Amino acid sequence: MRPLFVLVAWFLLLILCWPVALLALVLWPLAWLISLPFRLVGITFDAIFALLRAILMLPARLLGHRQA
Repeated sequence: MRPLFVLVAWFLLLILCWPVALLALVLWPLAWLISLPFRLVGITFDAIFALLRAILMLPARLLGHRQA
């Protein structure tokens, strides 16, 4: 449903102000490329924190604690 909403919003913007719509169409891939390293850093930090949590919870899991 979201892609349909984005498409309708873009067509509405194209009708109302076509230079802004074309600029958004050209700049969207560039914005995606710029944000890609930040996403990779976020995934890395998420994995690091999951590993630390698993290491810290290991003694409790070995002793039989069940998480709710």
